[in-house]
Amino acid sequence: MRLVTFAHTSGPRIGVRLGDVLVDLALAAPGLPTSMKALLALGDAGLQAAAEAAAAAGTGCQARFSAVRLLPPVPDPDKILCVGLNYVDHAIEVDQKNLPEHPVFFARMASTLVGHDAPLVRPLVSRMLDYEGEVAAVIGIGGRNIPRDAALAHIAGYALFNEASVRDYQFRTSQWFLGKNFDATGAFGPELCTTDELPPGACGLRLSTTVNGEVMQEASTSDMLFPIEMLVATLSEAMTLSPGDVIVTGTPSGVGFALTPPRYLKPGDMVEVALEGYGVLRNPVMDAGSHS
Repeated sequence: MRLVTFAHTSGPRIGVRLGDVLVDLALAAPGLPTSMKALLALGDAGLQAAAEAAAAAGTGCQARFSAVRLLPPVPDPDKILCVGLNYVDHAIEVDQKNLPEHPVFFARMASTLVGHDAPLVRPLVSRMLDYEGEVAAVIGIGGRNIPRDAALAHIAGYALFNEASVRDYQFRTSQWFLGKNFDATGAFGPELCTTDELPPGACGLRLSTTVNGEVMQEASTSDMLFPIEMLVATLSEAMTLSPGDVIVTGTPSGVGFALTPPRYLKPGDMVEVALEGYGVLRNPVMDAGSHS
């Protein structure tokens, strides 16, 4: 099942995508929650109810999918937990003499998120906005101290993420936080694909990033140093994971700052992140000065 959050005059709503048809769950299943976090908190029963409502929905509950404005699948996650250096080739291209022995985590704020087709915004203070195509895993069943062999059962689904980074701010200190948290630099979407539609752990899938149609990043998700089930288990050692939390699982080699000469994003660029079996997250780039 493909779940989205979309803009509506009454506020954000959840929809089920059926090709180019969008079923508005607020109309098809008015008893279900209207936020993705709340729907995911219902567990498998909530997802099953959404699927059944979408299958039975009449035309009065439907819209043309391509006509709606998509928001991030989870617009307001409690936590966005990102992983650095999780692909071997990327760890090498940033001059890591030793591969990390443990996952390198950092946090993003929900205020950085934008949805599919919304612009990534290059800030006024930097010209070093870089792309990072990644797979995002969204927590369905929360928990603490989750065993690795049970971790995948805690994931509701997957989406794509462009973890765009302002490199000069990122590398000013050993903490990457500021360069990873500029407004409108975290593209997330377009939809939440439930786990039954992809291989376990989204493993073995081709992940690519193109800029203006040119392939800049390409790898298999099986190349992750730390697979998704390990990321879930490790994070849950420290904190309670909640429905709707987003784990952004790392980017392959080919980022702009590591090229010779470096290639940063500029206004007018179009960035597309694609995952085999899932689809494409597409975002144009614009300057903060022209962003309204």
